[in-house]
Amino acid sequence: MINHILRRVSKFTALILLFLVILIVFDVSNRYIFSNGSIALQELEWHLFDIVMLFSLFYTLKLDGHVRVDVIYTNISSEWKRFIDIFSHLFFIIPFSALIIYFSLSFVELSFTQNEVSPNPNGLENRFLIKSVIIIGFSLLIIQSILEVIKLFGSKK
Repeated sequence: MINHILRRVSKFTALILLFLVILIVFDVSNRYIFSNGSIALQELEWHLFDIVMLFSLFYTLKLDGHVRVDVIYTNISSEWKRFIDIFSHLFFIIPFSALIIYFSLSFVELSFTQNEVSPNPNGLENRFLIKSVIIIGFSLLIIQSILEVIKLFGSKK
């Protein structure tokens, strides 16, 4: 069930990325060919980029694509690799993500209560929506990290 939801989120993120590319091509063409720029379009590009980056964190973890010190990691036994991975999830990824979520809650709440809008003329409204993506993205990362720990404990030899 959880894997199904995460798979759907990753497909949704891929669609957003496709839409972002189309939007950027349109915006650049509109700006340089027709000399007609839009603050709202540029802000929408930033917001979509934020969504793609924050929703890609868990998927990169799922694919084991995160950066690590491969010089050391490739030369150690599989038991040590497993220990390092479990330790990293339990003492780095999950606590760091929980801290980000904790500090983001008041950030999003303040934005919501103030009905924060873009300071730019003709910019986007409801800034709390994009700020709440921080909480969602890091929550997905915690969920994926827990799944990885369960998988690592299940692979015990």
